[in-house]
Amino acid sequence: MQTMKLMATTALCALTGISPAFAQITAIGAPEGQVNIVAWPGYIERGETMAEFDWVTKFEEASGCKVNVKTANTSDEMVALMNEGGFDLVTASGDASLRLVAGDRVQPINTDLVPSWSTVDERLQSAPWHTVDGVHYGVPYMWGPNVLMYNTETFPEAPTSWNVVFEEMTLPDGKSNKGRVQAYDGPIHIADAAQYLMFHKPELGITSPYELNEDQYKAALDLLRGQRELVSRYWHDAFIQIDDFKNEGVVASGSWPFQRNLLQSDGQPIASVIPQEGATGWADTTMLHVNAANPNCAYLWMEHTLSSNLQSDLAVWFGANPSVPAACTDGRGMSTAESCTANGMDDFDKIRFWTTPVSNCSQGDGACVPYYRWVSDYIGVIGGR
Repeated sequence: MQTMKLMATTALCALTGISPAFAQITAIGAPEGQVNIVAWPGYIERGETMAEFDWVTKFEEASGCKVNVKTANTSDEMVALMNEGGFDLVTASGDASLRLVAGDRVQPINTDLVPSWSTVDERLQSAPWHTVDGVHYGVPYMWGPNVLMYNTETFPEAPTSWNVVFEEMTLPDGKSNKGRVQAYDGPIHIADAAQYLMFHKPELGITSPYELNEDQYKAALDLLRGQRELVSRYWHDAFIQIDDFKNEGVVASGSWPFQRNLLQSDGQPIASVIPQEGATGWADTTMLHVNAANPNCAYLWMEHTLSSNLQSDLAVWFGANPSVPAACTDGRGMSTAESCTANGMDDFDKIRFWTTPVSNCSQGDGACVPYYRWVSDYIGVIGGR
């Protein structure tokens, strides 16, 4: 039997505050029989939601590794679950990935053990949300924008601005937006407010929605406090948001293409748009827990995510973009060049991807509001403070 061997990796950049890299697997042994994954809703499908969307069954049959999934609805929940342990992999967004590295919760990835690594989009291979000092801490999974989802009966024409969820107004149906819009239940939503202010208040000098000095941060919080008077719910469960659009009179919210697709497939009058201010977005990475109990199955799964129908079919299912560009055109699944273009494959440079805010940032005097304050202050906003 092939055994696992270990080797040391390089130390990480001191400026990030990230600990030295852990020993790295250099060979894959016999599959352990299972792999335990923390994932976003809709990311790992075995045909139970819709029969045609299944990228798990064939993997289990070929590898002998049963795929067990724990769904998480926010990045903070993912970090908490990985801190608790008991999981092998997580599909982490950029506002969680570096926290996991800094907290010694994930280990470096040996890309030599992922044969399809060379097929990954070059824009993602060394992305800063999973690569530190040249060390890769994950395998790119999927990426896409945070869209403005809306009811087409309320909005006969697509809204052109995020103002419909940030500022009180009369909507095209003659009714107020108060109590009919939603906002994301996560501190990273502060970046959406900052993104809005970058466009409407350029005098604030915001250059990145994730790097905010005290004045910029205060302006974003003030905008969010005003938004609190409008929102009917702070959403974090995709399926509850779907129900709210169907049954609770919600007509506009920041959302993911996943919810839009499911609502449209159910015949609901729903569409989405990226408004004039642009959008934040997510580029998710499969990361390996430092104490993974099933590393062999985990590596087999990471290769499967790049080489199977997963990339192509998940892009259609979620309305996202594959980390392997060839998945758009090579016929391995449902994606086509046209569907990838529709999902924003050509808009990569227009999206400001989620990343964890840090106190040492590039603008002004280098002093920015750190993420721990985003967490506590956003709780305050939701609570009316």
